[in-house]
Amino acid sequence: MPKAIKVAEKAVTVAAGMAWNVFNAFNSIKPNASFTPKWSEKPLLKSWEKQKPPLGWPRTTDSLCPKCVPEMRKKILDGELPVDVLRTEKMGEIKAQIIERDGKILMVKDCPIHGHFEDVMAIDPAFLAHVEHVFPGRDIRAHADKGLHNHGSSTVTHGRGSVLTIDLTNRCNMMCDPCFMDANQVGFVHELSWEDIQTMLDNAISIKPRRQMSVQFSGGEPTLSPYFLDAVRYSRKVGYNSVQAATNGIEFAKSPEFCRKAAEAGLRYAYLQFDGVGNAANSHRAIGNLFDVKLRAIENLHSNGVDIVPVITIINGVNNEQVGRVIEFALDNPKKISFLSFQPVSFTGRDEEITPERREAQRYTLSHLAHDVKNQVKMGEPTRDWFPISFMSTFSDWADLIHGPDADWGQLSCGCHPNCGIGMAVMIDKETKEFRPVTAFLNAEQLSKDVAAVNDAARGKFLSVLGVSLALLRNYNPSEAPSTFKMTDLLQKFDKCFGATGRNYGKVTGDRTFEDIEKRRKDRWNFLFIAGMWFQDLFNYDFRRTEQCIIPYATQEGEISFCAYNTGVGWRNIVEKMHMTATLTKWYEERGRHEIIAGGKSVNLPSKEHSLILNAEAVAAGIQHDLDDKGIAKTAREEKIRKRNEEMAKRAEDLRMEKLYREQILKEKPVEGGFVPISQLGGIKPAAAKTQAKEEVGSFGD
Repeated sequence: MPKAIKVAEKAVTVAAGMAWNVFNAFNSIKPNASFTPKWSEKPLLKSWEKQKPPLGWPRTTDSLCPKCVPEMRKKILDGELPVDVLRTEKMGEIKAQIIERDGKILMVKDCPIHGHFEDVMAIDPAFLAHVEHVFPGRDIRAHADKGLHNHGSSTVTHGRGSVLTIDLTNRCNMMCDPCFMDANQVGFVHELSWEDIQTMLDNAISIKPRRQMSVQFSGGEPTLSPYFLDAVRYSRKVGYNSVQAATNGIEFAKSPEFCRKAAEAGLRYAYLQFDGVGNAANSHRAIGNLFDVKLRAIENLHSNGVDIVPVITIINGVNNEQVGRVIEFALDNPKKISFLSFQPVSFTGRDEEITPERREAQRYTLSHLAHDVKNQVKMGEPTRDWFPISFMSTFSDWADLIHGPDADWGQLSCGCHPNCGIGMAVMIDKETKEFRPVTAFLNAEQLSKDVAAVNDAARGKFLSVLGVSLALLRNYNPSEAPSTFKMTDLLQKFDKCFGATGRNYGKVTGDRTFEDIEKRRKDRWNFLFIAGMWFQDLFNYDFRRTEQCIIPYATQEGEISFCAYNTGVGWRNIVEKMHMTATLTKWYEERGRHEIIAGGKSVNLPSKEHSLILNAEAVAAGIQHDLDDKGIAKTAREEKIRKRNEEMAKRAEDLRMEKLYREQILKEKPVEGGFVPISQLGGIKPAAAKTQAKEEVGSFGD
């Protein structure tokens, strides 16, 4: 773009700044009261009405003992305690302190029974301080939710959530490490009936505030459920615009026809397990050609109109060096990838009994992610370009305001705790692949304050749109934007995201067509969102996070916080056992075994062809060896094998020492099948032998 245009745009931003000052001065006079929309029974919140949990440090919070909880959970599963104790008692709860020590933020806690525990919350205090500082506050308290939110200390109290997760089945066609649900290993099948699925979806839309909530079908592997396509279709029918599948991609890679059927049913996003670039980077999942599976799944899904979100479980020392490679993969393929979800490992499921040594070596936090992106991609400043996911709720509030009180659904609002998730937005030119973090050319923190001021005034649609347009322009720095990016592109991107003007960018509603999908994809600019979502485990559990969970599970026992379900007191183990479909033996007898691909086997793919651009060096890179060099196990399976080998070695050593003791101290002689006591050989009398042995053991011990 000619330099003159950038100069002219700069002049516009200066003028917009002056116009904003005048606008804001008048707009702030006698603000209107907030209206109550159809999707809520409470009015929209002003910025100053939003509550915040205790933040900063040192601070005290409520947590769990990593040893008490599994013991208590076992008693419930064994029938020694009723399930209701989770609702009426504070089982396993202890206090925890968030402190700073040696340049890190730690959670430290003490159990009167099991002693001291501590874990790392952040390796960069300044980063965490920034993330907590810009947190705009909690969403509207949940209401009209009787019976669905009733889980004692683990109850979700704020907001309605952003992604409702429904596990269709606990069956899976893989045997992964890590696996927070321990799929295929619990001895029974828990699979939802069609009636269960309908009930959960119907219940979810009864809760207020009724946000535009995404529905994610998960598992196990959700595509193994016979009701997968029906569930997707029904979700769109009852009003959900964003229907997702959390999948390993095997079924999608094997069949373009299956992808077509899923797209026609209404599947919008595939949250695709994606641990790195190349088969070596995915080898800990124990499938020989897993990366080929991912590429083929992306190809099949995208060509049928389904958008792909690679989901990367990050484990320090196992695949953290893949952070940069995955982002570069997205930057190289901006027409196919517009969202990345990095998920630092949660030590639960198969990893709940992790050793302190492995936990310390493998712990990965959101601050690790921000620094790995900067160091590996040379992109993004941790305290400038990363914000809590909840930061976007201010802009969602604005969308709720301009859509008016008669909207059937509220805008998608990610109102989670600032310690739960972070994000960085990158603007990419799909043609030239030039990119820049959005916050390098847009002052996001000041913009959010300006938008909050517009929201608080609560004017009509025209003034609210005008105010935010001025705010966008005055906080825009054209000289730092990509060279071909225009001021009008900024305004259009914002409009496309929040639907302010009603302009048709391609529908996203249940009646959208493939033409709508193609229309949205023709946008030259890809708004790549790089997210980090850090799920809790028993070592860093914080009930202040659980209370405002935005990704609850719909279950037969109500809607339960993601972390309370998969870790915490362990609602998953209990709910699935309570509503077990069949034992594995019974299931196999009646329905047969489903295929499980593991042990290094490969998926039988009809084709490996794809049109994705790959970095040959990244694909060819070998396995990360950080933990090998330290002698630390990589997975729960490897840790168990090592522990078993150590126990066997110890037993062998104990037997060797016993043999030596009998021969040297007791003077017994070995015979076939064991030893003959010395008393039977006509030597020392038994009593004397015992006395002599006692004396000799004493001197031997010295």
